[in-house]
Amino acid sequence: MTQEHPFAPYVRILGKGPRLSRPLAFEEARDGFRMVLAGEVEPVQLGAFLCLLRVKTETPEEAAGLAAAIRETVAPPAGAPPVDLDWSSYAGKSRQLPYYVLAALALAGHGVRVFMHGSEHHTNGRVWTSEALAALGVPVSTSAADAARRLETSGFAYMTLEHLSPPLHAIMELRHLLGLRSPIHTVARLINPFRAACAVNSVSHPNYAPVHQEAARLLGEHRMAVFKGEGGEVERRPEKACEVLSLVDGLPLAEDWPALINGARPHEEALDLGRLKALWSGEDHDETAAAVICGTIAIALRAMGRAASVDEAEGMAQVLWRDRVRTSIPGVA
Repeated sequence: MTQEHPFAPYVRILGKGPRLSRPLAFEEARDGFRMVLAGEVEPVQLGAFLCLLRVKTETPEEAAGLAAAIRETVAPPAGAPPVDLDWSSYAGKSRQLPYYVLAALALAGHGVRVFMHGSEHHTNGRVWTSEALAALGVPVSTSAADAARRLETSGFAYMTLEHLSPPLHAIMELRHLLGLRSPIHTVARLINPFRAACAVNSVSHPNYAPVHQEAARLLGEHRMAVFKGEGGEVERRPEKACEVLSLVDGLPLAEDWPALINGARPHEEALDLGRLKALWSGEDHDETAAAVICGTIAIALRAMGRAASVDEAEGMAQVLWRDRVRTSIPGVA
């Protein structure tokens, strides 16, 4: 009889049927995904594993275990500066401009080191972070060493998963073969590659927010925040109230944030990336866009512990955006 493959038990745990299957424990998810990243799994096993996780929806223990395995393969280079804020960007924008990019750069301009990472071009009809940065003249890093240098000099760096973790990028690209998004799309947001003191994340569906919050706690994070952002990006929707789930000194917290504008916000018919530079310089005085940017900055400030309340965070964010150096964008080559 042919000997059972060492990865088979992990597939069996998930797929043994409605009565006998169960979620993976943290250690099982971590150990199984270590094998995946080491190339010790057959393609058919990986496909089954990803689909079984996707069908049932990953638990916090599974998400944390997978993220823990990834973290073992992704680390900041020696001599990298300490990073204040890890910012995930995995959704792209289709209805509004990527104003979150301006929020992150505004924070960088005021001394907050921001490392942003994401995956792009997996969904048609969207605008991606690298395109927004290109419109602003901000280079994208293709190595961790370059990202560390940019964090040191400008306080901001962005890398795509393709360069940050090629094996993980290849797994995420399997969605084109499997026909569905894998749990890696969720888990990649948790890896915090530069081990920032705080992480901000967004979900497309509110039910995923508690999974991220608890997974971050299991990973030992002390500060983080997750909320339903515009289009799945870390971007405040100013026309809606918002629940932000966070960790403060490793303890879970939920806070309700009020809407910032009255009435519905229409979709933007054309996503003109040139407007981002005009908004930064002040040539474009779009008050709704400013509310998006300030609202996003406020959540980041509160997550980092730089504001003691929602009201204080929103007031600080308005001052920070008002006092940006309009003639200089952090990181511009």
